Amino acid sequence: MPESDRQEMERWVSAHRTPQQVAQRCRIILAATKGQQDKDIAENMRINVKTVALWRHRFSREGPDCLWEVAAGRGRKPQISTEKIEEIIHATLQTRPPGATHWSCRTMAEQHDVSKATINRIWQSHGLQPHRTKTFKLSRDPKFLEKLTDVVGLYLNPPDKALVLCVDEKSQIQALDRTQPGLPLKKGRCGTMTHDYKRNGTTTLFAALEVIQGKVIGQCFARHRHQEFLKFLKRLDVEFPVELKLHLVMDNYGTHKHPRVQSWLQRHPRFVSHFVPTSSSWLNLVERWFGELTGKRIRRGAFVSVADLVAAIEEYLTAWNANPKPFIWTATVESIMDKLARCKQTLEKIQPGCTLPCSRKRKRNNSSCL
Repeated sequence: MPESDRQEMERWVSAHRTPQQVAQRCRIILAATKGQQDKDIAENMRINVKTVALWRHRFSREGPDCLWEVAAGRGRKPQISTEKIEEIIHATLQTRPPGATHWSCRTMAEQHDVSKATINRIWQSHGLQPHRTKTFKLSRDPKFLEKLTDVVGLYLNPPDKALVLCVDEKSQIQALDRTQPGLPLKKGRCGTMTHDYKRNGTTTLFAALEVIQGKVIGQCFARHRHQEFLKFLKRLDVEFPVELKLHLVMDNYGTHKHPRVQSWLQRHPRFVSHFVPTSSSWLNLVERWFGELTGKRIRRGAFVSVADLVAAIEEYLTAWNANPKPFIWTATVESIMDKLARCKQTLEKIQPGCTLPCSRKRKRNNSSCL
């Protein structure tokens, strides 16, 4: 046997994804090349001697490719044809049920006269999940690449003798109280809460995430104007040593670009502003921390007043900073641009000549089509 074939079969045997029946056939052939007899190979591998003789004979005639052939099983034959499966997949991807936006297992099963379990198996085998959606939006910032390179460069190569702070505000955090007490968690039952609630006011959290260590500085205010943002910047000026430069990663909210804010930043050159592209809040790592705050402290909480809500936020801040976990940025500019290029190419296929991935252009800027 050629040495190249031997090395290839050894790789097949050691690979984790190789099917067991293929690995077993490779072991038979490798053992045969060492001069072992059929009965010895069968005894060592605990298989039938006829199986050893079969694969030795086939390998001598057909070569290594025959080892990957899968024989037809003796179990129950499939009752749904390949054409039927392709028809179901095409209907899932290209059509909609009457009066609805997407198919369910039951509606698709009724349409094609099969069971819902069959539809479920077909969808799972082809990675189809019509019930799920994800949100996205392509930035139209003319300086998108320039800003992207600037911010990603800060994450991947932080400057010496400086700190990178991701700054943003989480506005209109509602102090919601439930109308009745919920039931506690117990064996066999999850915790419960009422579907309705009582609004007790709102607060705004200004936060700065220190990228390297993961610590967060936060402060709650009743409003989110430029006056409150200036107060928060002054606190950041006090929190960190004077000799350190502070690189602020911010979005394009009007408060951050207010003339009074820009004037204050010019008088304090230790602050260096870096703005993410428009519609690209995913570039600001503090948004990831806001998700942690919402999921672990606010969403399931019950707050009788704004003061109660502020106390809960400060409690979470203290607990987080006691054991901070930084969010590690790994995506490069090239990988992000490649992904966006594929996205734009797909959108062009959906509707050529249109920059919007929707059925028609909308007049409002807050359209959810992107």
